[in-house]
Amino acid sequence: MEDPEALDQLRRTVRGFVTRHLAPLEAEVDAADAVDPAVMARLRREAMALGLYGYNLPAELGGPGLSMVAQTVIAEESGRTSMPLAEAFGRLPGSLRFADAAQREWLVGPLMRAETTIAYALTEPDAGSDLGGLRTRARRAAGGWVVSGSKQFVSHADSADHILVLAVSDPEARLTRRFTTLVVPRGAPGLAITRRFRKLGWRGYHLSAFTLDDCFVPDTHVLGEPGRGFETIMATVNADRVMVAGRCLGIARAALDLALPWVRARRTFGRPLAEHQAIQFALADSDVELEAARLLTEKAARLGDAGDPGFRVAASRAKLYASEMAGRVTDRVLQVFGGAGFTCDLPVERLWRDARGFRIGEGTSEMQRIQIARALLG
Repeated sequence: MEDPEALDQLRRTVRGFVTRHLAPLEAEVDAADAVDPAVMARLRREAMALGLYGYNLPAELGGPGLSMVAQTVIAEESGRTSMPLAEAFGRLPGSLRFADAAQREWLVGPLMRAETTIAYALTEPDAGSDLGGLRTRARRAAGGWVVSGSKQFVSHADSADHILVLAVSDPEARLTRRFTTLVVPRGAPGLAITRRFRKLGWRGYHLSAFTLDDCFVPDTHVLGEPGRGFETIMATVNADRVMVAGRCLGIARAALDLALPWVRARRTFGRPLAEHQAIQFALADSDVELEAARLLTEKAARLGDAGDPGFRVAASRAKLYASEMAGRVTDRVLQVFGGAGFTCDLPVERLWRDARGFRIGEGTSEMQRIQIARALLG
């Protein structure tokens, strides 16, 4: 069981970092749809000084070795700020656990020192959660692999120093032995960024598409073992879903914290908004849903820490409910603010926009419902 006092101290530390260093930059980053690289480098160094950078990685990889419960605290508090600025905490791909000794030196070490960055490429134009639909191929060549295909909606693909690419290396094998995960370096011949997507939310957090045209990747850049790429994904997918649930808690809490002083101060028909029953109901519903989502998220994290087989469906429950809860809460809060909430003068509309993406990323709501239903039906 986690020490509640230690978790509270962790929460205060992360919230203080967000309040002092990240929140003042939110409006500027959202308007520019970009973060100054020098500013991000500074923020990452400051997060490293607090021992928060790469917070999801184990101690053997240079991370702090935090429990999943502690990681959800960081996810929730970082959820209070925007997606690009939350990158200051350096949540890195959990599949780096499969790095061998040499890769820990040239790949993981610089990542943990915030000297380099990495992206993870799974989604393709004709396949996202459906791994059976992946078309990117990796064929054997002398000393490595030749990779061809395309990926899209890849976070930071246009700026990352390395991209983890899941490719089909044996089309005839069963699904769990069909894929290999390859580390493709920035600037590799045959790698071409084709576009950066304009988005509803997450401005400053770039999603891009790229192609691989007979891109050679040496054997030293296979993460894990050839044919075991499925394992590198599935080993961390549920933890990633719990972290998304945590971020959604942060978004909803940030929205509610904006609403409370507003309804106390704003007056309509001679009374504060807070005295109108319709407003009270909206706030009460938001509070109950937020607490329910927190309980689901905390339970999932504890099951993950315990290695309980129920963790998989618990992660889907948490991700499904928390992401949809964040959408409802931010929508209510925007309505409470009325016309002011619809303008860009306040951060309310950004929270509403940003919340929407979490019902899609890391497995859509529909995919979570499928997982939950399959568990129910055996």
